[in-house]
Amino acid sequence: CFYSRSFAFVRGSILLCVELMNRTRVKICGITRVEDALLACELGADAIGMVMTPTSPRCVSIAQARAIRDALPAFVDAVVLSHDLSAEHVRVVIEGVRPSLVQFHGMEDAAFCESFGIRYVKAIGMDGDVDVRAVVMAYPHALGFVLDGHPPGQHGGRGKTFDWARIPRDLDRPILLAGGLNPENVGNAIRAVRPWAVDLASGVETSPGVKDAAKLRAFFAAVHAADAELS
Repeated sequence: CFYSRSFAFVRGSILLCVELMNRTRVKICGITRVEDALLACELGADAIGMVMTPTSPRCVSIAQARAIRDALPAFVDAVVLSHDLSAEHVRVVIEGVRPSLVQFHGMEDAAFCESFGIRYVKAIGMDGDVDVRAVVMAYPHALGFVLDGHPPGQHGGRGKTFDWARIPRDLDRPILLAGGLNPENVGNAIRAVRPWAVDLASGVETSPGVKDAAKLRAFFAAVHAADAELS
């Protein structure tokens, strides 16, 4: 009986580890309200994104971003998004918000991204003729790459998908799939791409920066269902 229980425990532990390894991570971006961030975390978000670029309709102040960051539970990353901000502006944001990492969404080169001494991911606009492998090689210290549906160098959050078949399958770093994801298509996206994470903003909003609770719940349910099917 002891050995049966021990075997069951070990088997359960192994299955749990496999499930966690295969799980699709989720980043909810364009957060402007603490309550939306907390609901996303309750549903299983791994990261919360806050836009710091003034030209974005989802831009928040440093004080707002810090309040959201301070409200996050343990083990949830706070990500700030920068789109071609000046180096001084980025430094002020990092010092004021103290994020887990920065997501660079513009034409910033690797030297710029690496000059702040903080972990970062780099966005790649997939609406155009872009060599994804070349971009990945150009940013050797990026933790991952956000593949979005916007043209290179332009703002994301447009709710525009792209042809997922264009994503190379042999990249050696994590892919965060973005661009037009919503509760209706995220399951197909996960099955087609098998990304490290999915990243969305507009697909669960009632207006820019304001998340819809029902859409958030439906989105996470669809992610979990796709993961369960693939496991």
